[in-house]
Amino acid sequence: METDEQERKEYNTERNIMMRKRFDIIRFALKCVLIPAAAMFLIYLMNRPYKAIDEQKYQDILKFDMLGRNYWEVHIGNLGSSHGAYDFVYDDIMARGYVCFNFANTSQSYNYDYAILKQFGQYMVDGSVLFIPVSYFSFNNEVVNRSEAEAMSVRYYHFLSPENIPDYDPYVDIITNRLPILSAGEDILKLFPNLSPVLTAHAANEGIDVEEFARRAGERYGRHFDKKEEYFMPERIEELRAIIAYCQEHKITPVLITTPFSKYYTDLVSQEFLQEFRETVSGIISDTGVVYYDYSFDERFRENLQYFSDSDHLNPEGAAYFMSILWNELPEMKRFQ
Repeated sequence: METDEQERKEYNTERNIMMRKRFDIIRFALKCVLIPAAAMFLIYLMNRPYKAIDEQKYQDILKFDMLGRNYWEVHIGNLGSSHGAYDFVYDDIMARGYVCFNFANTSQSYNYDYAILKQFGQYMVDGSVLFIPVSYFSFNNEVVNRSEAEAMSVRYYHFLSPENIPDYDPYVDIITNRLPILSAGEDILKLFPNLSPVLTAHAANEGIDVEEFARRAGERYGRHFDKKEEYFMPERIEELRAIIAYCQEHKITPVLITTPFSKYYTDLVSQEFLQEFRETVSGIISDTGVVYYDYSFDERFRENLQYFSDSDHLNPEGAAYFMSILWNELPEMKRFQ
């Protein structure tokens, strides 16, 4: 009897041990399922309001939504980086009844110019004019490091088709358009206003401080020229040629143009660089037959700082004046008059 009782106790002990093991396995399995599920649910809940916050960073690209909706036939347009984005203002020309569109974005290089043209070039009518800014950094990159380049590239996932995005990455597409919360970084604090850091905005001075203007010109020059291994990358030159070829194949008139700069910027640029820059542009002109206009040293702007927001960007008044000059002086614009 004692043997049976002992065996029964051992059996119950083993059964309890097995049940605890099974329970532990089930509990572990549930943790493996429920914890990720809870995390994904939390990410989903946070992602919905964060998408609205994230979209505010890309207000400047909402204009592309108008192509195919508000704009079907564009007569005059421009590509480019910030020199295109800020220096081409078409209000007066559009008031004359012509459809104009600014395809430029800050720090936009020729490979993205070309990508935009491939996707939206269909809206340029036969005989239209497309200005292609040629800035001193156009044959390199305006961005100064890899992280800045990656941050800039994200915006194109919001409005370009995957086949047109240079070096398309499906993962970037997911975290950009589906789950931007995964790449929020410090921006996630914007979901919790009480935790967000207080940012102080400093207004620009109303008057023109020439000494400060010159100092900032040096900063702009440094951004464009310092720590650049090569100023004239072959791939950028070929991308510009591809843009020109696209225009010529689709009955669009390409016009290369260098926008006005202040003397405080151009005075810093070496003659050696200017010579190579002009030789590069001349080679493209010779090979393609495209026209080129250089306003970088134009005396109407060079020392008239009231037309500039900084050393190499026009302000709204300067941009309007610049556009009036193009309208009145360029043979390519006479066809619209």
